[in-house]
Amino acid sequence: QVQPVESGGGLVQAGGSLRLSCAASGGTFNNNAMGWFRQAPGKEREFVAAISQYGDRTRYTDSVKGRFTISRDNAKNTLFLQMTSLNAEDTALYYCAPMSSTLNVRLPGSWGQGTQVTVSS
Repeated sequence: QVQPVESGGGLVQAGGSLRLSCAASGGTFNNNAMGWFRQAPGKEREFVAAISQYGDRTRYTDSVKGRFTISRDNAKNTLFLQMTSLNAEDTALYYCAPMSSTLNVRLPGSWGQGTQVTVSS
């Protein structure tokens, strides 16, 4: 299984915005819902957002609702996470992964390298 490749992270001031991208292989991407996860230093990896296979349903963890938007471009096998109003608690390594159709279970597979988001206060 080909690992997804995340990009778009960086250093941003509190209140700023970033857009993350995830490139995945065609089979993995087009046949599945997709999700974003993050892991902050010293903490467990946590769910952030998920989107259905055709983009008609989304789910977010409470802490990012109204600030983050997940989307996908199936023609380009690419997943996005638009992040606004960033705060220090959003600092983490962000990963993407295929999800179940119910948007609440990560499917088996290797994690990518992730992309680092650092928010300075």
